[in-house]
Amino acid sequence: MERKRIPFQAAVFDLDGTLLDSTYVWEWVDQEFLSRRGIAVPADYIEAVCAKCFQEAADYTIARFNLSEKAGDIIQEWHDLAFYQYSEKVQLKSYAKEYLLELKGAGVRLAVASGLSKDLAVPVLKRNGILELFDQFNYAGEVARGKEFPDLYLHTAERLGLHPSECIMFEDVLPGVRSAKQAGMQVYGVADFYSQGQKDAIVSAADGYLDDFRLAPLPERMCR
Repeated sequence: MERKRIPFQAAVFDLDGTLLDSTYVWEWVDQEFLSRRGIAVPADYIEAVCAKCFQEAADYTIARFNLSEKAGDIIQEWHDLAFYQYSEKVQLKSYAKEYLLELKGAGVRLAVASGLSKDLAVPVLKRNGILELFDQFNYAGEVARGKEFPDLYLHTAERLGLHPSECIMFEDVLPGVRSAKQAGMQVYGVADFYSQGQKDAIVSAADGYLDDFRLAPLPERMCR
């Protein structure tokens, strides 16, 4: 199948479930965290928190399970549980590095827009040999609202000095796809095991959908 060529000057990537095969980490973290409190993980919990920043996810968790703990302590516990996996175990999605190198060689600027914290993102990107490929890193904690809203995507485009329409965003979950589209970006959904139940809605909302990065679009020159 021939790959599409579309106009974009920057490619922006989510991390968990998009560039990184890492969503399993958070399923395990959720199970471990709640089991320590004698709570079974509700079927809708992972989807409910997947697009929230850590503060929002902690606030939601406290409210949902009537916990007496502080949000900061919960975030630290999640971080401690996840750190080893990101530092030592998490791998890239298939053909992700090859695509990044292809874009870099074509002069496309590369950016991250992720709900993951910097101190988890940097070790895993460095260990997988792609940290230095990125021109810019943007995290959900830097903006007022999580990825259920367009804030992070608008922030990313602004920092790149580009109109959102000049950026292509890669996301694996429906709230991120919808918010990036609302921000005005071109958006491609990326398949992930943990968001497969959202596939039809993602395909409907996005400009394209990828099972992996082999058929990811290539840039064409943009008219200014």
